[in-house]
Amino acid sequence: METTIFIISAIIVGAVIGFAIAKYLEKNNASSIIKNAKNEAKGILKDARAEGETIKKDKILQAKEKFIELKSEHEQIILSRDKKIAEAEKRTRDKESQISNELNRAKKAADESEKSIKEYEAKLQSLEKKQEETEKLHRIQVEKLEQIAGLTADEARLQLVESLKAEAKTQAMAYIQDTVEEAKMTAQQEARKIIINTIQRVGTEEAIENCVSVFNIESDDVKGRIIGREGRNIRALEAATGVEIIVDDTPEAIILSCFDPVRREIARLSLHRLVTDGRIHPARIEEVVAKTAKQIDEEIIETGKRTVIDLGIHGLHPELIKMVGRMKYRSSYGQNLLHHSREVARLCGLMAAELGLNVKLAKRAGLLHDIGKVPETESDLPHALLGMQLAEKHGEKPEVCNAIGAHHDEIEMNSLISPIIQVCDAISGARPGARRQVLDSYIQRLKDLEDIAYGFGGIKNAYAIQAGRELRVIVDCEKVSDELAANLSFQISHKIQTEMTYPGQVKVTVIRETRAVNIAK
Repeated sequence: METTIFIISAIIVGAVIGFAIAKYLEKNNASSIIKNAKNEAKGILKDARAEGETIKKDKILQAKEKFIELKSEHEQIILSRDKKIAEAEKRTRDKESQISNELNRAKKAADESEKSIKEYEAKLQSLEKKQEETEKLHRIQVEKLEQIAGLTADEARLQLVESLKAEAKTQAMAYIQDTVEEAKMTAQQEARKIIINTIQRVGTEEAIENCVSVFNIESDDVKGRIIGREGRNIRALEAATGVEIIVDDTPEAIILSCFDPVRREIARLSLHRLVTDGRIHPARIEEVVAKTAKQIDEEIIETGKRTVIDLGIHGLHPELIKMVGRMKYRSSYGQNLLHHSREVARLCGLMAAELGLNVKLAKRAGLLHDIGKVPETESDLPHALLGMQLAEKHGEKPEVCNAIGAHHDEIEMNSLISPIIQVCDAISGARPGARRQVLDSYIQRLKDLEDIAYGFGGIKNAYAIQAGRELRVIVDCEKVSDELAANLSFQISHKIQTEMTYPGQVKVTVIRETRAVNIAK
């Protein structure tokens, strides 16, 4: 027990002694560290002071160098300014000397000018005196002449002016008449030249269309199959196409008759498909006709597109392109309408080029001039006016619309393209072989037109012109007045309308003319 207490006491005493020793050693170590730190701080301060002195000396040297440099630059600026001031003073002195010289010269010139003015005034006074003397002498001479002639000066002047005016008027009228006659001759020659050149530059062909189509078959046995039991097949075909189908004794041929070439072509192609296929019955007929009609519509559009591309016409409305394509299946007096319109378009383009007009616009109007003949719905309007309305509806230019409406004189022409369209339409339709008519009936119709006109009183001459589209009547001016001439035109047109059968329209023009003729010998 005592041993244990001794050991514990020894441990405690050892711990206290160790703690004391540790505190002592720690105190000695801290004092040495502080002493070393103070020594290092003193060294750093000493080095900083030395370095600061060095930097201070460098900055002072740099400042002195900068000062010297700025001082030299400032001195140079002052020297340049002094130099400029000296130059400006020199220029000022030169200018002052120049101005003084000019003032001296101006003074001398003013003195000389004043002297010249005095001399001029003296001469002017002398001239005024001489002019007064001349006028006095002139008045004396005029008075003597008036006494000799028995007329005053004003009366003589008036007589001279009147005689000169009459002579000048006579010469002017003669010159105007000669100029007008020369212009008429030149205009006619130039017009003939342009028309002949245009016709010669266009290659044409004879285009004849019929109102019937002949469908050839291999044998007459096919006729029975086309007719069908109790004629049901042929009735179904006629009802579907609107075409009259004539099956007679003509060997190996069936005749299709219809005034509409589109329906006639649909019937011909449908018959060809039915005969080739061999299945001919009403249901099959309706199916084939519907397909053929759709094919024809597509072909019409394609034909219109090819036509406008060939002629170089752009921006045409799709409906107008379709109407152009429909012209392929339309004829006028046996002339294919599409061929006729293409020919007119080319003629118009050439003639417009000769006259220096818009070629593309002329071609456009030439191609569309007869679109009033191919409407999808019937109309009572003349084809020219109907075509004009269609063109206006689809956004064509006013010049084109006027040319379409005026090419048969239904409306007044208001552009240079309109008469070109009319002339080219006449050239295309009147050339030999273009249209087919029986000569005897054609001549008889012209003769009937003229006979109707001669049936009225006061008629001197009557001429059926433009293939019977116009009747010109010349009346006796002593027997027929202006009011009666207008009434006569109405009566003749009414009689033609009630008594004759004719295609299109007939324009009746009554001409009453009064002439005063004198001969200078």
